[in-house]
Amino acid sequence: MASSSHRRSRPERRGGRVPVVTVVAVAAVALVVSLVVAFRPDGGAADGGARAVEPAAGAPVSGSPTASGTTVSPSPKPKPSSASPSATAGATATARATAKGSSGTSGTSGGSSAGSAARAASGTAPQAGRIRPGAAYQGVATSYDIGNGDGACSYGPTSDVMTAAMNTADYETSKACGAYVLVRAGSGTSITVRITNECPAPCEPGQLDLSRQAFAKLAPLSAGRIAITWSLLSPATSDTVSIRYKTGSSQYWCGIQAIGHRNPLARLEVRTGAGWTRLARTGYNYFLSEQGTGCGAAIRLTDIYGERVTVEGIAVRANVTQSTQVQFARH
Repeated sequence: MASSSHRRSRPERRGGRVPVVTVVAVAAVALVVSLVVAFRPDGGAADGGARAVEPAAGAPVSGSPTASGTTVSPSPKPKPSSASPSATAGATATARATAKGSSGTSGTSGGSSAGSAARAASGTAPQAGRIRPGAAYQGVATSYDIGNGDGACSYGPTSDVMTAAMNTADYETSKACGAYVLVRAGSGTSITVRITNECPAPCEPGQLDLSRQAFAKLAPLSAGRIAITWSLLSPATSDTVSIRYKTGSSQYWCGIQAIGHRNPLARLEVRTGAGWTRLARTGYNYFLSEQGTGCGAAIRLTDIYGERVTVEGIAVRANVTQSTQVQFARH
């Protein structure tokens, strides 16, 4: 408000008639003002009329899409699970690859090189469980006789001796199956092992039960128990993913297993008439379709980084390892 020194003094009220010229002039001004208001571009009063509200610069537009096109809002970035340790921040893209499956009788992966293009390494793993890339875990290593190499992950006998059993907490209902882990001893010596088994209690969180051959590369077997640090790997490999249906599988019930995936597997889905249906994962590392939904149909695999690969042409052939032409990208 202006100060009193800037106010104009109110003129004294004087008697007498108002000149006719003054009345005419006031009426003319009022008419001009009315015409200006009536012909405003927004068709209404300056304050009281209905007007379209213009959004502020940079503000999102809500409501129905206009004739010029529909604005698609970006999807929110997935957040890591609060129950899991934080991973290094970074963005990853989703890649898709489709391949025809071919039948095979051996228990190892076959086929050509990966169908997915290699991507830049990133610590972001939106679908990871307890074990996350970019994190180092403290624990102890023990050893056991792996026998023929089979274990809780149900991969079957193998000649690969660089394997390990994961403690139950980090095994996480077989989510750790197939994961490659870099293990480092206090001496600085390190090895890479693949998780093929579960180590139940008294194994504690962070503990790895290594094959004797793997343990012997870190310390003498007589040491029994040594302190280690370990972390998740996404290794170089020429193998591709293989698919195996469980013994007893048919079009009415089936269990499906993925073998040879470079990165830990987050989910397995089958194509149905209603779209993709996610199958439940068991502790013995098979995904079950109890009612036969999708048995023999296309299979979609998703790793912990969110990358998807689709496999088609895999028939329901119980206990037969069938190779594909797909593999997840390296991180």
